Amino acid sequence: LPGTQPTALAHCNVDCTSENTDCVVVKKRLVKLVVNFLFYFKTDEEEPLGALLLEQCRVEREDSQVFSIAFLDEAERKYLFECDSEEQCVEWIDSIIKASYEFMRKNLIFYRTEIHRLTGKDPLEQYGILDETRFQVSNGLPLMPKDTSSM
Repeated sequence: LPGTQPTALAHCNVDCTSENTDCVVVKKRLVKLVVNFLFYFKTDEEEPLGALLLEQCRVEREDSQVFSIAFLDEAERKYLFECDSEEQCVEWIDSIIKASYEFMRKNLIFYRTEIHRLTGKDPLEQYGILDETRFQVSNGLPLMPKDTSSM
């Protein structure tokens, strides 16, 4: 899976409020996906330079080998990553989308609803988290899988 081992990707930040939205400085960074954090490192260092919390963000394909991450509360800025291949780009996008807490929560609710519908039993009951609101379907309708590119 992408991200389980540090992977070298070209990276730059883009200020979308500027007239020039081209990458000014492209840097080769090692990136590693750990749960819902995307850590980035200098290629010759073990300590990360920083991390992106992959919540409330949009992941988009910019080109065959380039994807971007933009955060909903920071829409004027996006982070561009260039992969070595189109396949690697697709794998990174998929992994980042699936890394968000909200994606996992929606899947848990969907499968909980499906298991309950098929068996008549709530699968979370045995874990004592039956009434936790974060695992409830808000409108009483089962959640359907959908495009989650804005997780």
